Amino acid sequence: MKRSLLAVPLALMFSVAAACAPADDSDNAKASDSTPAASQCAVDQLPLTAKGKLTIGTDDPAFEPWFSDNDPSNAKGFESAVAYAVAEQMGFAKDDVVWTKVPFNTAYQPGKKGFDFDINQVSITEDRKKAVDFSKPYYSANQAIIVMDDSKFADVDSLDDFKAASLGAQIGTTSLKAIESLATQDAPLVYDDTTKAALALTNGQVDGIVADLPTAFYLVAAEIEGAKIAGQFEYAGDEPEEFGLLLQKDSELTPCVDAAVTALTEDGTFADLEQKWLSSSQDVPVLK
Repeated sequence: MKRSLLAVPLALMFSVAAACAPADDSDNAKASDSTPAASQCAVDQLPLTAKGKLTIGTDDPAFEPWFSDNDPSNAKGFESAVAYAVAEQMGFAKDDVVWTKVPFNTAYQPGKKGFDFDINQVSITEDRKKAVDFSKPYYSANQAIIVMDDSKFADVDSLDDFKAASLGAQIGTTSLKAIESLATQDAPLVYDDTTKAALALTNGQVDGIVADLPTAFYLVAAEIEGAKIAGQFEYAGDEPEEFGLLLQKDSELTPCVDAAVTALTEDGTFADLEQKWLSSSQDVPVLK
C-alpha cells in the first residue's frame, strides 16, 4: 500500500481500482543518483522480458481508484495512467505494453520476475529493497482507519483511542504494519484482500480496517454502506508512505525506469494524474 493528495471531486473516483512506507536509501541510490545515457535507454537496447514489449505486472482484481473496471490496459485509474505515462516516456507505444497478473504479496519476493516492472500500490520499504529494486516514488499518502457510522470509534480524535479496537488489513501490506505500530490490545486481523476486510467490517467481525487513504475513499463511497473514514494518520516515523515501481533486484532496467519516473515527476505529469484520478484528503481529520 502510501503521497501528496490533491483535490478533486469524489465522484471522479468511481470511474476507476489496494494495499500499501517510506522513502529512498542507499540500496536504491545507484539507480537514482546517476542519469543513464539516452542510448542506454533506447527501446532496442533495453533488457526486456519480451523483445520490443514492456511487460507490466499488477494484481487481479485491480482495484479502483488505481485501475478502472479491473482492466489495467484501458489507461484509466491512477496507476494504469501512471504506467502508460512511464511507458511513453521510455519510448513505448500503448500497443507495446503487455500486462501480466502478479499477486500483491508475491511481487516483492526474491527471484526472477516475469515482468519488467510491477505497479500495485507497493510501498517502498527497507525489507523489500533487500529482495527487489524500486524506482523513485510516484505517489505518497497517509493511512486511514475505516469504521461503521454507528461504531463507538466513529467520532474519536486520537490514535490512542484505537488501542482498544480490533483492526484489520490486507495481508502483506504496509497498512497491516501500520496497525502493528499502533500497539492495539488485540493482534491485527489479516485478510487475503481489501474486499474481504471490508466484508468483515460490514459483518461486525472487526471494529475497523486500515487502508491507504485513496482506497479508503473508494471503499466508503462504493463498497461499504454505512461506513466512514474515522481519520488519517502518518505511518513510519512521520514520513509519508511512498509507492514505487518494482523491478527485479539489480535489474539493468532500473536506471531507465527511474529516469522516466523522475522526468514525469519534474514535469508535473504525476501531479496532473493525481488531480484527475484521486480524491482530496482535506475533510479527513488527522489522528495523532
